Amino acid sequence: MRTRTPIALAAATALAALGTSGCGSLSDEDEINTRPSWLGSVSAASYDGSSDNLLTAGLGKTGLGSATAPIFATPTAPTAAELRRLAIHTNYRALADMTANGGYGRLYGPNINLAGNDTLGEGRIAGIEYRALMDDGSGRDNVGVMVQVPASFNPDAPCIVAAPSSGSRGIYGAIGTTGEWGLKRGCAVAYTDKGTGSGAHELSTDTVTRLDGTTAAASAAGSAAHFNAGLSAAERAAVNTARPNRYAFKHAHSQRNPEKDWGLWTLRSIQTAFWLLNETYAGLDAKDRRKVRLRPDNTLVIAASVSNGGGAVLAAAEQDSGGLIDGIVATEPQVSLPAHASIAVRRGGMAVSASGRPLYDYFTTANLYQPCAAIAASNAASPFNTINATRAANRCASLKSAGLLSAATTAEQAEEARQKLRDAGWEAETDLLHASHWATNATAGVAATYAQAYSRARVDSAVCGYSFATVAAATGMPATAATSPMTTLFSIGNGVPPTSSIALIADNAPGGAINYLLARSASSNTEDLDFDGARCLRDKLSDATLAAGIDEVRRSGRLQGKPTLMLHGRADTLVPVNHSSRPYFGLSRQVDGSASRLSYIEVTHAQHFDAFIGLLPGYDTRFVPLHHYNLQALNWMWDHLRSGKALPPSQVVRTTPRGGTAGAAPAITAANLPAISASPASADQIDFAAGTVSVPD
Repeated sequence: MRTRTPIALAAATALAALGTSGCGSLSDEDEINTRPSWLGSVSAASYDGSSDNLLTAGLGKTGLGSATAPIFATPTAPTAAELRRLAIHTNYRALADMTANGGYGRLYGPNINLAGNDTLGEGRIAGIEYRALMDDGSGRDNVGVMVQVPASFNPDAPCIVAAPSSGSRGIYGAIGTTGEWGLKRGCAVAYTDKGTGSGAHELSTDTVTRLDGTTAAASAAGSAAHFNAGLSAAERAAVNTARPNRYAFKHAHSQRNPEKDWGLWTLRSIQTAFWLLNETYAGLDAKDRRKVRLRPDNTLVIAASVSNGGGAVLAAAEQDSGGLIDGIVATEPQVSLPAHASIAVRRGGMAVSASGRPLYDYFTTANLYQPCAAIAASNAASPFNTINATRAANRCASLKSAGLLSAATTAEQAEEARQKLRDAGWEAETDLLHASHWATNATAGVAATYAQAYSRARVDSAVCGYSFATVAAATGMPATAATSPMTTLFSIGNGVPPTSSIALIADNAPGGAINYLLARSASSNTEDLDFDGARCLRDKLSDATLAAGIDEVRRSGRLQGKPTLMLHGRADTLVPVNHSSRPYFGLSRQVDGSASRLSYIEVTHAQHFDAFIGLLPGYDTRFVPLHHYNLQALNWMWDHLRSGKALPPSQVVRTTPRGGTAGAAPAITAANLPAISASPASADQIDFAAGTVSVPD
């Protein structure tokens, strides 16, 4: 139930003024508040903090912690409110360990206050939520933006937290990581899907999703569609004839290479927040025009997120020519360095085997070798190794036949594949995680999606023959779904198939298009987990069009001296430290020189997927939640910006795993999680000098 609270009345006033137009900056106290030209129609909803709320959509700490997802009154026709509730439930649970033993409800969660104490009950937060699309007028960008303003927001001490989504998730993708913290601080939180998100187009029915998750015919949705594949009727008919039951996805098929603009959209989400807040809280001039009250010089702005969102806030800081951002917290950022960055990385005095490679390079390497490495005897203790052993052995044989492995036996080939991954820059701490990453479709799905995105490919120009479709359970071949996944894709989709009931399809497989996990190679005619497709993706690295797309997303490292905390788990297997945070730390220190205020925190026994700790037995005994340190870093940055507390030096934080029995690890305690230190021991300090990043063992 929504109530007309004072903030709701303020929002109504704001919405009445949405017709203003023009251009302008936020630098002059007497300037008129001007609507950004790229901002579309804005919706607003007020939440009373009781029946419904900003943070938990009425579920509260208890509902979010339940593995039972919220249901729809009418399963085939969910309301926007029901879709929102499920999206918040899904995104919380996708990014954090939601078990009590893992720390949820004790160390972090809606009920835990900023000091780490359990005082906030169910964690419901009243306020108003604005949503809109950002676009250049063409309807081809249509980037989602959302601003949540808690009832506790104080315009006399204003703050904004920018929270671009992790991965390719929708606008609620960062609510459980950055959003929760910002709302508890009383800050307005500016979210964006950064041009990816769960926007999809069901080509067989010409159905699209809107920003609120509801669906419509593409013709009816028009420019309000979150994403439209952009095919003519004849082109769509051709796809439906040649490859029925296919889906286009915004990240893969927008032809915009959205990653190149992640910084831009993060900055524009902040500008959207400024405009909305001034519409609500600023007074009127003599001509009844809304003035500017909140400006960058009187409003604290922190940009913070994880994974792709972490990469987005770094990109935004590099591009921030207007001084919007005061501080950055980037956790496990996916970030690509310049092609010829001369940054060396050493661990424990030894040069690492490889560093600074872009995402497409290391993902296509992983996609080749992970299935074979999964059956190595040295990796026998891998958690959640559900890869079919026969197909994995066939992958080893295909690698050998192609000259990519040289060992004679399957056992030796698997060990060689494991070493290939080490040689490509993965740390020893990641060995046991390759199997689960490939088994959960993380590797192949990302490799195929980014191949399409970097190539700016249309959905009818499938790179390496990869497409997305619903399949028949018995055969794995494309088939019409009994229930269209479009109904819930906004809520449970992650933007990168396989997602929901949509599979990754190997169109070029012998015998016809099929789920890539069942695909045979043309050369061996064995089920080898689609070696041909994996090899094709790897070979595309030398394609000029794809390489140009990669070059568009390389970052400069120039953070302009902005205070920055960057965190990464040493065991990160999805975004390896040697290809992301370690070399980026050196690059930024190099280009910013003495002006640099970047500190890098590397956490042992931490990896990319905190959610796996509570879901996949064996993760719980080995790994600690990086989210705990993300919250620590956010608090530290706040204290630095508000009261001048010095940022911590770059360091390794040495945690202690919980141990115990896989799937039943004992409860995590503070003893497992030493704090980031204001004065780390010399043996824990991370340094940069003479072009080399030195990380202690």
